[in-house]
Amino acid sequence: MKTTTITLRLDKELDDMLAKVSKQSGKNRSEIAREALRRQLRLQQFEELRKRIMPFAEARGYLTDEDIFADIS
Repeated sequence: MKTTTITLRLDKELDDMLAKVSKQSGKNRSEIAREALRRQLRLQQFEELRKRIMPFAEARGYLTDEDIFADIS
């Protein structure tokens, strides 16, 4: 797998949090940063898809997540 390197500037609080999580989890800082970035990007993709399909859902009477859950339960 080909990889790319990026440089991030972290404030002290974020750097301290990253170090703590790294120590607790046994994962290195890069692994944690990749996982966090992957999770954030997937969340943004989900939100974008949700925005695109909302008009179709609303046209069928689905206005909230609860409407969907009620229909599939």
